Amino acid sequence: MKKQPAETKAQPAGNSPEALAADTHPKDRLLRADRLPHIWCPTCGIGTCVAAFVEAIEETGIPEEKFAVVSGIGCTGRVAGYVKLDSFHTTHGRAIPFATGLHLANPELKTIVFSGDGDLVAIGGNHLIHAARRNIDITVICVNNFIYGMTGGQLAPTTPQNARTTTSPYGAAEHPFNVPHLVASCGASYVARWTALHVRRMKRAFVEAINKHGFSFVEVIAPCSTLYARKNRLGSGYDLMKFYHDHCEVEHGADTKELDIGFQTDIAVGKFVDIEKPTFLDRTNEIMAARHG
Repeated sequence: MKKQPAETKAQPAGNSPEALAADTHPKDRLLRADRLPHIWCPTCGIGTCVAAFVEAIEETGIPEEKFAVVSGIGCTGRVAGYVKLDSFHTTHGRAIPFATGLHLANPELKTIVFSGDGDLVAIGGNHLIHAARRNIDITVICVNNFIYGMTGGQLAPTTPQNARTTTSPYGAAEHPFNVPHLVASCGASYVARWTALHVRRMKRAFVEAINKHGFSFVEVIAPCSTLYARKNRLGSGYDLMKFYHDHCEVEHGADTKELDIGFQTDIAVGKFVDIEKPTFLDRTNEIMAARHG
């Protein structure tokens, strides 16, 4: 006789005493625990970003079924596979077009793009600037680790000048993108930057970005602790965090032209842009109403 599977009892969710007593992690409800352990290296800041993100999701009070998370290719691109939300792991550089399609097909969704600087600013840079220009109502979280982390630590368009990578062994000669200025100059409604050290402020920025009507962008500085830090002899993950602590200056409302990041220089963090303006869908609906009204 075939043995019947034992009935499984639903696990309590959230931070309730029942969840803690059941020896489950408080965030299991929003994480795909069956896919853990994750691929990220020890002391990588991406896991910290994910923890802040799932806390932000809870804090918004928006039902989980109203979220969609889109990622591209790379270390940060794996985020979509670890969050227990409707998620899409897309092709390299194309996370924003996928997210734009989702938003326009279902504007009720809170569509989040969660990917890295190589995916969003390099191969996906054209999509980034036009989504900001159109003020598409999506949120973009860009984890900037200064290199192509998953494919060998090559030079990226965000690598600080003089920093060593596998393809710039004598130091980067190119001037890197000032990413907050890039998206702000194109028309983003919300722009902020924090580091993997600023967990609470990062979470607050995620909440504000998600609730923002318009194109919102949060850059999280989290240099690769394996390839970038080792190549440049920056020490351990602790040393990276100590550098953020000692060299980050909160400058809310700073002129985004002044937000360049040099090699091991002070980093300006904060909320730089928070404005109200019609979104792409707002303007489209206005035009169609005027035409057919």
